[in-house]
Amino acid sequence: MQASHQSISHNLQEWQRYISEISIFLLGSLVLILPSGYSIGPTILFLSSFYLIIKRPYLSINNNDWAIIAALAGYALTIVIINIWHNEPSASYDKPLRFLLAIPVLLWLLVYPPRLSWVWSGIIIGSLGTGAFALYQKGFLSIDRAHGHTQAIQYGNLSLLLGMFCLAGLGWASQRTHRHLWIALILMGALGGFLASLLSGSRGGWVGLPLMLLVLYRAYGDFFTTRKKIIGSTLLLVIVILLYQIPQTGVQSRAEQAFEDIHLYTSGEKTTTSVGFRFDMWKGALQLAYQKPFLGWGENEYQPGMQQVASEGLIHPLAASFGHAHNQFLDTLAKNGVVGLAALLLLYFLPLGHFSKYLKSKKMSQRSIATSGALLSVSYIDFSLTQGFLNHNSGVMMYAFWVVIWAALLRRNNSFTT
Repeated sequence: MQASHQSISHNLQEWQRYISEISIFLLGSLVLILPSGYSIGPTILFLSSFYLIIKRPYLSINNNDWAIIAALAGYALTIVIINIWHNEPSASYDKPLRFLLAIPVLLWLLVYPPRLSWVWSGIIIGSLGTGAFALYQKGFLSIDRAHGHTQAIQYGNLSLLLGMFCLAGLGWASQRTHRHLWIALILMGALGGFLASLLSGSRGGWVGLPLMLLVLYRAYGDFFTTRKKIIGSTLLLVIVILLYQIPQTGVQSRAEQAFEDIHLYTSGEKTTTSVGFRFDMWKGALQLAYQKPFLGWGENEYQPGMQQVASEGLIHPLAASFGHAHNQFLDTLAKNGVVGLAALLLLYFLPLGHFSKYLKSKKMSQRSIATSGALLSVSYIDFSLTQGFLNHNSGVMMYAFWVVIWAALLRRNNSFTT
């Protein structure tokens, strides 16, 4: 009887682990190729986490886990309290509360961690899928900028993030039995993600590439001799030049347009350009923050406040028609004040500090996980400079749930999760 009970318990635990693996696989593979594909895996994980109330396993939460929980809960509760202060409508609570929903998922994954092969398989398929989808939209549908099922900026930046996750997985792949196959698949996946980013024309993500590459260099730079580093840097430079010179990529036209927009704005000739509108939105957001620095204006009063700034001639009236400042930091500062901005900074930098401690781990699978987590935070810091990234469901879901996935895997990484 005891042996039978142990067998049932073991089989149940295996199924629970399969839930983790399938859910994370779906998150990685479907995020950009299905409408709201980023919600399917997290929803399964969140609903599964209710089983912890019944099972009541020993969780052994350590200080690093509490740091992740504090970052998520601190941001969510801060924004919720500020929304209550501003008497915001119920819809304004949806996005911040999603960060709270990721916390029980962290606890679930600490108890039932997935094997890493499922994690990177999903990411590889997602990266290849988004690259193919971008080619289809750009080449066959003749869409000017590939945008998937969302809008071009979110699509391009999240595609870039998937490509970076692939590169982070190289350390793990190098230790696999079929390492040459895994490395080839990971490199193909990275190319797919980068291709989708290029075809989306999302310039903001490209700006942060040096920082993302710096994270990769910190993690894996000691594996390359000086000669290989020089060769690699040269190849990277050649690739960048080729991408710039080939008209079909759109890189040259998008870059030149950005410089032209900046020139027109600074010379005062024209402010109604993509970059010009951004500069005016940033200027308006700073003006609002100056007027109400502590708790900001709130979501509802943001646009009336911007319209007031426009009526004073400080910004172009059309810049006041946007619902956010196209900069997550300035948007949060204007709407939620320095209190909200502090919560946002902790949301990004607490996990970054945690993951960065393991970038030199002797265990390559652990190093790959830490690199992925650090890239997640660094990428979002970059994306947030030119887009209200957390004003979109895709931005919220990808950050909230991937940060707990990488944090849980970093804790539980052992022979069981390979």
